[in-house]
Amino acid sequence: MDVSGGLRMPRANQRPRLVDVAEHAAVSLATASRALAGREGVSAEVADRIRQIARELGYVANPYARTLAGGASSTVGLIVHQVDDPYFAEIAAGVIQLAAEQGLLVQICQSGRDPGYELQQLRHLIAQRVGIVLISGSGYDDPRMEAAARAELAAFQDHGGRAAAIGRHALGIDAVLPDNEAGGHALAQHLMDLGHQRIAVAAGSAGLTTVADRLAGVSSALRQRGRSPADLAVVHSDFTRGGGRAAAEQILNEHPATTAIIALNDAMAMGVLSTLRSRRVPVPARMSVVGFDDVSVAADLAPSLTTIRLPMTEMGRTALTLALKPRSARPRRRPTGHLLVVRDSTGPAPAT
Repeated sequence: MDVSGGLRMPRANQRPRLVDVAEHAAVSLATASRALAGREGVSAEVADRIRQIARELGYVANPYARTLAGGASSTVGLIVHQVDDPYFAEIAAGVIQLAAEQGLLVQICQSGRDPGYELQQLRHLIAQRVGIVLISGSGYDDPRMEAAARAELAAFQDHGGRAAAIGRHALGIDAVLPDNEAGGHALAQHLMDLGHQRIAVAAGSAGLTTVADRLAGVSSALRQRGRSPADLAVVHSDFTRGGGRAAAEQILNEHPATTAIIALNDAMAMGVLSTLRSRRVPVPARMSVVGFDDVSVAADLAPSLTTIRLPMTEMGRTALTLALKPRSARPRRRPTGHLLVVRDSTGPAPAT
């Protein structure tokens, strides 16, 4: 106790520990542990008080040492941006395939492209004592948005856990990196080869590194042809079908001379095609459309979608393969490559 009669507080640079919670609640370590784990043997009133004190102290359960002491867990935790997006579904399929071959289970969480909620999901998985954490989806331009997750993953690995990412540059862990910039370059080059001069981009949310990288590829292709990226009409919206529909509406209303739309993922491209259909804009006679990823349904759309193919199922397998290996001194990087797949949604620019 300090001279004022209060209980000793943890130092400012020290993460609150279970012993701090127990001291503040005037209970034993065992009682504090049972209450925070939701186990029986603690009255509801005492458990509520312990949980309230833990929240006030900012205490977060740290199960790393228990996980290490008990051996590696047989569960893989996978965090994706959006579970109903075919891109993430196909990545998850690859993870699940390899996990089954290795006798592992997979627990999937959705972050909704919210870095705060992603951090919450990460901490939840660690608290569930998973042995491996995989994070799939774009990172963020602002490194401060990923600093806490990077610290959590470093501590997790320092205490015996393993982690890998798909599409993330800055988490300090092994990563599978989609060929985003080169793919964006190939899409713009394809449209310019068809004679398109007025190109618009249905881009995902600003601040996502995937969006920035794919846009950088589009811009580099324009510069290579002596054109300015400022000529592009770039409309940011959600990285979803709904976002694609909204972006296409804005492009048609504000940039009516556009003859080609680059959607920066296939989900957005589906939304773009939906809006064009409802507005009776023929594709590709009046408007060409391209996507990015080549999800399994892209070939079955009407018209079938020209897009960049990424090996999504293999990306999931590769990420888990990296995580199953011993940790290396420096994070490993695995590029994916890409392939331009030309289908029916692109054609020559219409005559002016």
